[in-house]
Amino acid sequence: MTDLLKHLCLIDGTSGDEDSVREFVISQIKDYCEYKTDNLGNIICFKKGKKRPLKKVMVDAHLDEVGIIITSVTENGFLKFSVVGGIDTTALMFRKVKICDRVNGVISGKPYHLLSGESRKKAPQTDSLYIDIGAKSKSEALELVNIGDRAVLTSDFEVLGDNIKSKALDDRIGCLVLISLLKEDSEYDFYATFTVQEEVGLRGAKTATYAIEPDAAIALEATTAADIPSSADDKKVCCVGKGVAVSFMDKATVYDKEYYKAAIGSGIPCQPKAAVAGGNNSGSIHLSGKGVRTIALSAPCRYIHTSSSIASLTDIENMLSLARYMLNGIAGGSIK
Repeated sequence: MTDLLKHLCLIDGTSGDEDSVREFVISQIKDYCEYKTDNLGNIICFKKGKKRPLKKVMVDAHLDEVGIIITSVTENGFLKFSVVGGIDTTALMFRKVKICDRVNGVISGKPYHLLSGESRKKAPQTDSLYIDIGAKSKSEALELVNIGDRAVLTSDFEVLGDNIKSKALDDRIGCLVLISLLKEDSEYDFYATFTVQEEVGLRGAKTATYAIEPDAAIALEATTAADIPSSADDKKVCCVGKGVAVSFMDKATVYDKEYYKAAIGSGIPCQPKAAVAGGNNSGSIHLSGKGVRTIALSAPCRYIHTSSSIASLTDIENMLSLARYMLNGIAGGSIK
């Protein structure tokens, strides 16, 4: 499991540029299910089980990660950019980036010792930052990169005890769990979707759900864990190592009450996601067609949307167990 997650995380795939991630996922699942890709680039799979389900269930994970996109080049060869997805500028400063998997650079701005008193206390704005790729002029830079090229914050994948540290844990963890479900013998037929452009507005999941028309859906995600010394107990959201985070409500979805109760009462290590914040593909999924009953299962993740996110391997294993439990319970009718 760890080796597969490492491979997934170290592939670059910002929103709208998920090709490499999609190709790798297909290489992993092609012998275990029927699949196709749609016009947006979603992978839509059908997994044949031992029995026909009472309800059509869709399990979703998104392929894309947050990143940046090149918007212009200065006359002296520095690259200006915008963020793709939600990235705090404090996570960008002086970070190494890779552009289109071929050009290395570093993000920077005005040095600290040249900032005035009040400026030193404020986070920089994205438009004050630039990428230095070593080019001496605009023409030299444009020989290496193009306007519209994507870039990611680079990172090593490291095992830290029971935890792992990497970029793109959101949502390559979900992809790992969904690949694992597809490789198993399944009790019931189900649909699986690996969707695009979640980080920029839950877009791919909208078209994928429309194509499948499920009765129920399980979104597999990573979510913010603020279990650090500076956070009060009621602000931690969820804790790494204490089980799967199960959402009851966020800014995009009010989750199905019965599914939430079933997950929390499953006996599999899990915890409420104790904050009404953020959102995920459930926001598009549950509003599709005549409505879709939806649950989100997430791996708690510290420092999410940075190059050094941290999650627990045990939480990920429990996420697979809980996803399997919910899939079989909903499809078989034991979870009403």
